[in-house]
Amino acid sequence: MPWLLNFIYLLLIIAAMPWLLWQAVRKGKYREGYAEKFLGLATRRDGDTTCIWLHAVSVGEVNLLDPLIREIERQRPDWQCVVSTTTMTGIALAKKKYARLAVFYCPLDFSWAVKAAMRRIRPDVLVLAELELWPNLIRAARRSGAAVALVNGRLGEHSFRGYRRIRPLIARLMRQIDLVAVQDETYAERFRSLGAPETAVHVTGSMKYDGAQTDRNNPATLQLAELAGFGDEEIVFLAGSTQEPEEAVALDVFRRLSETWPNLRLVLVPRHPDRFDAVAKLLDESGAPWQRRTELDDIKRAAGLVPAQTTRRDKPGGSPNPRVLLVDVIGELGAWWGAAKIAFVGGSLGNRGGQNMIEPAAYGAAVSFGPNTRNFSDIVSAMLARNAAVVVADGVELERFVKRCLEEPDWAAALGDRARSLVIEQLGATERTFRLLEAIVR
Repeated sequence: MPWLLNFIYLLLIIAAMPWLLWQAVRKGKYREGYAEKFLGLATRRDGDTTCIWLHAVSVGEVNLLDPLIREIERQRPDWQCVVSTTTMTGIALAKKKYARLAVFYCPLDFSWAVKAAMRRIRPDVLVLAELELWPNLIRAARRSGAAVALVNGRLGEHSFRGYRRIRPLIARLMRQIDLVAVQDETYAERFRSLGAPETAVHVTGSMKYDGAQTDRNNPATLQLAELAGFGDEEIVFLAGSTQEPEEAVALDVFRRLSETWPNLRLVLVPRHPDRFDAVAKLLDESGAPWQRRTELDDIKRAAGLVPAQTTRRDKPGGSPNPRVLLVDVIGELGAWWGAAKIAFVGGSLGNRGGQNMIEPAAYGAAVSFGPNTRNFSDIVSAMLARNAAVVVADGVELERFVKRCLEEPDWAAALGDRARSLVIEQLGATERTFRLLEAIVR
C-alpha cells in the first residue's frame, strides 16, 4: 500500500510539473523546503521530553493552532511542541508566530520522507488540524509509537461525498486515528460513517472561536490604528481575506460613498501575498489616495509623526493618513479587524468557499460576506440564525449594506453586538481539546 501511494503521488507531481514551474517562476511558490518535503529532513529534536507535533496546512490552520499551543504551554510546560506546515505563507507566519518553537515544512506523503521525519522528531502525538488525512504520515506515526489526533475536525458535504466513494480505504485509515475532535455533531456523524471508532469521536466545538480577540483596545490593534491615523470620528470599512475581484468591488463601494461620508476609510487585506502588487496596481488606476501598510512607518517619519528608530528607510512624500490602505503583510489581519466598524469577509463572492468571519464578529464589527461560504457553513448558520451578519450577493448589495451601516449606526452596532455575544458564548473548545489530547499521550 505505501509504495502504491508513492507511485500515485509521483505521477501526480509529474502531471502537475508545468503548473508547479509556472507558479514558481511567476509567483515565487514552491522554491524552498525541498529537503524537508521530499526527504523528511525536518528539524532534529533533542532530548526525551514529551513531544507534540502539530501540523497546519497553511495560514488559516497556523492561526487556528495558536490557542491550543498556548494552552499546552500553560498546562504542560514540560511538553515540547513543534509545528509543521505546507505552504510558503504558512511557514512564514508560523516562524513569526511561533519563533520560540521548531517550525518546518511537513514532508510530502512519501513513505521514505514521513519515516525520516518521524525518526528525527520522535513525537508522542501527531496533531492534524481540521482535515489532513495523509495515509503514509498517519501510518508512520503509529508505527513509531505516536498517537494520532485530528483536532477542530470538519468534513464538508463535498469532501464527505468524495471520501464515501472510497470508504473501505478511508475506514482503514480512520481506525488508526486515536482522537477525532470535531466542531459539531454533523461532522461527528460524518466521521463515524466513514469508519472512525465511536470512542475516538468527540464534539468539542470550534477552536476558531477561542482564538478570537474580543477587546478592541488590545495593544496590537491600538498600535496599528495609530499608525494608520484612525481617529475616533472615522469609520473604517475593512475588506479582509479578499480574492479577485472582491478588492475592486469594495473599492467601488468606497468611492461611491466616500464623497457623502468623508470620514469613511477603506482597508484592503488580500488573502494571498502574491496578489499585493495586483491590488496596488488597481489602486493606482483608481486615482484614490492610498498607501501600502509597509510604507506607513516611512511616511510617518517623513511627516515627523513617529520616532526615527521605528522606521526602516527614508521615504519622503505621501499622506500620513491615507483614505485607502492596502495591508501588504502577513499575519496582521486579526489586529486590523479590531479597527473596523464595518466588515466584509472575502473569499465569499467567488468560488473559494469563504474565509473566517469569527475575528470581525468577535470585535463587534457589523459583518457581511458573500453567499459562497461552504467552508464555514456551521459558523455562518449560527451567525445568520442570531441575526449577527448579513449576506451580500454582489457589489450592489454590499454598497447597500455599507450605506445602511453609515446611515443607521445604531443598527450596525446592534448587529455587531449580537455577533460578539455569539462568539463569547462559544468559548471553551480549546480547553476541551487539550484535555482529550492529554488523555492519549503515551
